[in-house]
Amino acid sequence: MDNRPSRHRLVRIRSSRCEPPDQWRLSRREIGGALVRIGLLTEGGYPYVSGDARLWCDRLVRGLGQHEFDIYALSRSERQEDDGWVQLPPQVGRVITAPLWTAPDDGVVYGRRARRRFAESYGELAAALCEGGVGDASGESSAAEADRFASALYGLAELARDEGGLVGALRSEIAVRALERACRAPGARQTAREARVPELLAVAAHLERALRPLSLDWYEDDGLGAVDLCHAASGGPAALPGLLAHHFCGVPLLVTEYGVRLRTHYLADTESAPAVRALLAAFHGRLATETYRRAAVVTPGNTHARRWQERCGADREKLRTVYPGMDAARFAEVGESAECGDPDRLVWVGRIEPAKDLISLLHAFAEIRKEEPKTRLRIVGAPTGPEGAAYLGHCKALAAQLFPDEAEGLHAVGDNPVSFEGIGGPEVPTLADAYASGAVTVLSSVVEGFPISLVEAMFCGRATVSTDVGAVVEVIGGTGLVVPPRNPKALAEACVTLLRDPERRERLGAAARARALELFTVEQNITAFHGIYLEIVSHTPVRRVVLDNTGEPLPFAAPAEAHVPGHWTELSTRVVARGGPGWATGPPVRATPPFAATDGASG
Repeated sequence: MDNRPSRHRLVRIRSSRCEPPDQWRLSRREIGGALVRIGLLTEGGYPYVSGDARLWCDRLVRGLGQHEFDIYALSRSERQEDDGWVQLPPQVGRVITAPLWTAPDDGVVYGRRARRRFAESYGELAAALCEGGVGDASGESSAAEADRFASALYGLAELARDEGGLVGALRSEIAVRALERACRAPGARQTAREARVPELLAVAAHLERALRPLSLDWYEDDGLGAVDLCHAASGGPAALPGLLAHHFCGVPLLVTEYGVRLRTHYLADTESAPAVRALLAAFHGRLATETYRRAAVVTPGNTHARRWQERCGADREKLRTVYPGMDAARFAEVGESAECGDPDRLVWVGRIEPAKDLISLLHAFAEIRKEEPKTRLRIVGAPTGPEGAAYLGHCKALAAQLFPDEAEGLHAVGDNPVSFEGIGGPEVPTLADAYASGAVTVLSSVVEGFPISLVEAMFCGRATVSTDVGAVVEVIGGTGLVVPPRNPKALAEACVTLLRDPERRERLGAAARARALELFTVEQNITAFHGIYLEIVSHTPVRRVVLDNTGEPLPFAAPAEAHVPGHWTELSTRVVARGGPGWATGPPVRATPPFAATDGASG
């Protein structure tokens, strides 16, 4: 059965809405009552089968069955949409999708006043990108630039809400001319002044794509205005609908970043002209700053991401580190086993790409073989894309050059001490088997965010040798050896140290497993977010009106326990919310005892 919704054109950018099929749908009473209604915002991710962070989001939603989830998903490609969705649990109330990869002309024609509003807001947005530095949240100047960017962004959103979509306007000559004026204005940065027509067109096209969420029809009372809080599964485009829901409806925003989107943009944009890179970096930097400013809570996945967020203006008091939750069950048998695999084998597991620096690992292994000739190296993984395939070929050629096939006798067949294998083969049927096959797990990366393979090795109770990149030191926490990146000699010395000391390997492996089970499981991740959801809702002003017997608003008329299903909810007064939860409907009502106000002092 195809679970993807049918598409239809709306007033603004095309979006798709779908209620869960019958096999998913259960009433709120059947699933035990929903404490909080959450709008989960994704970009290129859940619920698509091929989405980023799909497993993390799916585990979160399934683990919090007491809450209700509405999923608002931006897709990255037509292929992603054609691949369909994962099977959704019953606590998913509805799924609303929109394509970020395409936006046909909406046919909206602005009148003179609307064109003037667009030119003013877009001009202010462009001016905020051309002035000052990027990512620096200190000083009055930076605060003024952040306010200017935010005012322009919400001005465009309000225009889209009042007049229709922005697609045509963002592609118009008005937008390009406003961008050009901002680049030529006094006080513009030198890199912006150098932008020529091709660079201006490239920047305008990128901004049109990045601002497509402004034209969505998600920000009404029956959309994101009806949720208790928005949870953006990443920064960037996924957080933009949350910003608008906060702006239009006062819905609080929670932002989770396991990989900082601003850092990803910096690393990815290496081939554009300097002017294009500078202007786009400014845009993404300003958007990140505004996202962190408006969010009620920001949850980085590690300290490395937290430092980036603080640099972009995130308030330290809003930051709560929540480590990714990983499934430890599939590694339990290996982790609890007393067997230690081949004591002379090193294991590397991961995606094969240049950032993993397998070249340094192979040179380090050449040094290891001089000290421990019996040692073997198993490299387990698959290449990522054409670049990864070419890199794998280069690594195989280097291994053949460094380690000619060896034979123990004149009549034996020689083989190479370095093997390249994939998961699912006869030698390595599962990921757990890969870690179980060796005594030491090695990570040799030069760039790393949250090292998933390292945590998997820790679940398996394996001693590890890693390079000091990304969140490696934070993850290891003293339960493994860490060396500088791009240093084959240091990597070799650390590996030899552990190969020669089985008792130390056992101690480090046991400590690593205990640390991983304490910090990096699905259960701890779900528990952390459950507490954060309730905390945010408890600190959010109730968007409901209750009147006393004189017609004045009555504070504290809706008790906190009204959110909790149970017999006491029958005592709570009826309330109304503009853009509030679905169960808060009807016009403002007058309070009845015991909530009605009385004259005189209470007894």
